[in-house]
Amino acid sequence: MPGFLQTVISMSTQRQQKFSRLIQKELGDIFQQDVKSMFGGAFITVSGVKVSPDFSIASIYLSLTLSKKPLVLLEEIREKGKQIRQQLAGKIKNQVRIVPELRFFLDETLQEAEKMDKLLASLNIPPAPPEES
Repeated sequence: MPGFLQTVISMSTQRQQKFSRLIQKELGDIFQQDVKSMFGGAFITVSGVKVSPDFSIASIYLSLTLSKKPLVLLEEIREKGKQIRQQLAGKIKNQVRIVPELRFFLDETLQEAEKMDKLLASLNIPPAPPEES
């Protein structure tokens, strides 16, 4: 039975990934076109989506690169989450049985990469000694 269980897990994972991609695409369109005015014209990118195994919750990771106050903007997005979910429902209602609850998180990958770059640049690494022949 391990083969069957792996197949079932693999199928659900593929379904989750497909569902995640659908939500990511549609939310990206919503943030770029439909609700842009809600957030002062901020540039909001959906950098990733993770869906729970039962498809009831979607964790949405947002990149707010041009925002001066990303945490304030994230809070605004969370406050308007029901409106955003309704817009998403309008776009995907014919493709899914359930529109998941949306949970928004800040994607800090870019900030972490910048920190790592600064850290690496600040290291004082002496040059390697010349090799002896």
